[in-house]
Amino acid sequence: MSAESFSLGSVALAFALWYFSFAWRWGVFWFKIAGSAALLAGLAWLWLGSGRVMPLFTLEARDLSWGVGSALLLYLVFWVGRTLATRLLPFSRAEIISVYAKRGQTPLALIALLLLLVTGPGEELYWRGGLQTALMGLLGPWGGWLLATGLYALVHIWTRNFTLIMAALIAGLFWGGLYLVTGSLTPVIISHSLWSVAIFALWPLR
Repeated sequence: MSAESFSLGSVALAFALWYFSFAWRWGVFWFKIAGSAALLAGLAWLWLGSGRVMPLFTLEARDLSWGVGSALLLYLVFWVGRTLATRLLPFSRAEIISVYAKRGQTPLALIALLLLLVTGPGEELYWRGGLQTALMGLLGPWGGWLLATGLYALVHIWTRNFTLIMAALIAGLFWGGLYLVTGSLTPVIISHSLWSVAIFALWPLR
């Protein structure tokens, strides 16, 4: 399968899965989004093949420091952003509260485990390891990073939540940039997974 075919087909599937996760009322959101991320990650793995997937992961001391440090930095960015958004855009407060309303569906410990072990790693393997890699091959590093980020934000359109879409755009730029700089998925997965647990389960920014 070519990079063009993978990009078009997988993005169409991602839009369908995010509609299923965010807009379709059936089922528990946290299980739906985890399953969607896992399915897309599996598709990316099949397209890349193990010979191209494994080099995307490294096991160096810098990976842990990059991952943990960037997660803390992104949490701080969102803390500042929440403060500014609620002052400048009054409607954003209600939109932020609506995001956290889903926390009541599932025990927080289970939400944290899903985010840490399934959703975070799965999203990064697809959105950065699969899609961004494919688009960088087609458009170059900067073009691939920006288009992958735009699609990551746009796929959240089903939420009809402007604040969440902008949050996805910022996070996508951040993690895509981290992948671009380090060339490894390991710190990006650590960053995404820890940030998700912090912002959705441990220290919500409501």
